[in-house]
Parts: sequence; C-alpha cells; structure tokens
Amino acid sequence: MGDRWHVEVDRAVCIGSGMCVNLAPGSFALDTARQSHPAAPDLDANEEVLAAAEGCPVEAIAIRLTGGGETVFPPDG
Repeated sequence: MGDRWHVEVDRAVCIGSGMCVNLAPGSFALDTARQSHPAAPDLDANEEVLAAAEGCPVEAIAIRLTGGGETVFPPDG
C-alpha cells in the first residue's frame, strides 16, 4: 500500500493562476473566486499533485503525509 497525502491550499496566498488544475486536473479545482482547493484533502501520493505543488507560482500548496504529518512539499530549508 502506498503513501497517502494530505493536501492544503493557502487561500490567502493563492493567486488563482490555475497551474495546479492544469498539472493535476482531477486533484484541484478553482472556485468562483478563482481560488484553488483540493478536490479531496486526502489522496494517494502521485506525481501530478507533486508537480502541481512544485509548479505553483506562489507556493500556496502544502503536502504532508496523512497520519504522521511529515512534510512532503515544500521542502524544509
């Protein structure tokens, strides 16, 4: 069984670029205010979601391991 991730979008930081929706279309959506949110807060670890977090122009997406809470993205340091 693979890792599960908890995904959060800091809506105070999100600028609504839609990059996350383009990179991980089933995992993120924009609301009517063009603010991003995860389609489901907990999901199976996958490269598309990681690419969306890495590609966010304002680093508004945080990923942590479900359960333990260890940070997956953004990296420490």
